Amino acid sequence: MAENKPANNQVNIDLPEDIAEGTYANLAIISHSHSEFVVDFVRLVPNVPKAKVKSRIIITPEHAKRLMKALSDNIDKYEKQFGTIGETASKEVYPPMNFTPTAQA
Repeated sequence: MAENKPANNQVNIDLPEDIAEGTYANLAIISHSHSEFVVDFVRLVPNVPKAKVKSRIIITPEHAKRLMKALSDNIDKYEKQFGTIGETASKEVYPPMNFTPTAQA
């Protein structure tokens, strides 16, 4: 009899219900040190002067590069299916998505 074992490259990932709901963010602030990248996901609300970080993800530089490639690949696939993603010309001034304050480890 053959045993049903997962392949060596498969990972069983548990997605708890509260995490599966997701968290909305409309700004990402990215900083880095020599050993890690920190991505803070923020929700900006119009006419509210203070915004809160909703989630912080800390990853290695290698994983940051893999994430960048995966996002690029998925954006390409999205645009092939739904059309080019435009960047809106808003009069509202938000911090840029690539804002990188000085970070230290």
